[in-house]
Amino acid sequence: MSEQRPRGPRRVVVTGVGVVAPGGIGTKQYWELLTSGTTATRTISLFDATPFRSRIAAECDFDPIAAGLSRREIRRWDRTTQFAVVAAREALADSGAVGEMDPHRTGVMIGTACGMTQSLDREYAVVSDQGATWLVDEEHGVPYLYDYFLPSSMATEIAWMAEAEGPVGVVSTGCTSGIDVVGHAVDLVRDGMADVMVAGASDAAISPITVACFDAIKATSPRNDEPESASRPFDRTRNGFVLGEGAAVFVLEEYEHARRRGAHVYAEITGHASRCNAYSMTGLRSDGREMADAIGAALGQARLNPDDIDYVNAHGSATKQNDRHETAAFKLSLGPHAYDVPVSSIKSMIGHSLGAICSLEVAACALAIEHAVIPPTANLNEPDPECDLDFVPLVARERELGAVLSVASGFGGFQSAIVLTAPGRRAA
Repeated sequence: MSEQRPRGPRRVVVTGVGVVAPGGIGTKQYWELLTSGTTATRTISLFDATPFRSRIAAECDFDPIAAGLSRREIRRWDRTTQFAVVAAREALADSGAVGEMDPHRTGVMIGTACGMTQSLDREYAVVSDQGATWLVDEEHGVPYLYDYFLPSSMATEIAWMAEAEGPVGVVSTGCTSGIDVVGHAVDLVRDGMADVMVAGASDAAISPITVACFDAIKATSPRNDEPESASRPFDRTRNGFVLGEGAAVFVLEEYEHARRRGAHVYAEITGHASRCNAYSMTGLRSDGREMADAIGAALGQARLNPDDIDYVNAHGSATKQNDRHETAAFKLSLGPHAYDVPVSSIKSMIGHSLGAICSLEVAACALAIEHAVIPPTANLNEPDPECDLDFVPLVARERELGAVLSVASGFGGFQSAIVLTAPGRRAA
């Protein structure tokens, strides 16, 4: 077994990106969708959503055979795991790290909010005879039912694929999971517990139980006649988020490890932080204090000033409460610079994929740095006067980006922030 390296502050860079998203499978298609301002929201086709209040979502046009999965893998894995594995394969191939990773110094961390929702929903219907039987008959369940109950099975599959024998686990903090899992993986590399981490998040929760839950609290948009424009972050006419699905996985490497093998670097992750209001499952204070605290901590770790941020990738869920809270948080944490920095929400195009969305947003940030383009906020035609910042409406904007901030807000009172900087840029 390899000896553990000395602990100490180490730099962490992104050398591989893999994406499964609405509108396209793969990083290239994903970026083309975002920069075109095209929306991938539509009427739900994965099941009959007729009885529900909100009948729209951003679905992935995912063909597992075309994506390279075997029929055995398709039979065994939930859609969430399929997304994660396909994204991880792309990230590993993109990084060029396969064959150059010490198994004992390589780990896997996967985030998810809902785990294997579709398979659990389907199997419950089977074992309960469509809900008619209170005492379920487990003999009618598939042999893989145990794995569906454990999101760790998803991380295990990716660890086997990557031959990772280092730290392996799952982070599940609701809708902030996609940032929190990347932050946790970064800490493992910084602290010397690994040299390479395969990390990201996946969720495929477009199912009757999920739609019913969000219907009950009226969090999702009922704009069923206009699915393509239903997600309207920061717009005066917004009336809830649009459910989505997908995955984004990264190869995160210690900087010197990546430099020695000549790896391409998308960005460096220089700071991250998470906070909890410890007071409400869904409530957000109007002054934005909780999110502002997370932003301030992430900037402090990155050793950056608010004026150093060139772009903010917003949570931008398109709920009245969140968008106002977030606008206030930017003003509180960034000060006067909040009025100058471009901000946008890609949920306007790919919906809200719960735990996965923040990793998809981190991917968008890395690609924005790579290509010097800021994705727009689609459907922002009538700005809310209370959301009075530069939310990059409708059209992508070319701009060199040295430092990018991405934020997330989740049920349970969670608020998270992460800072990415351009390769070669490092705070003094």
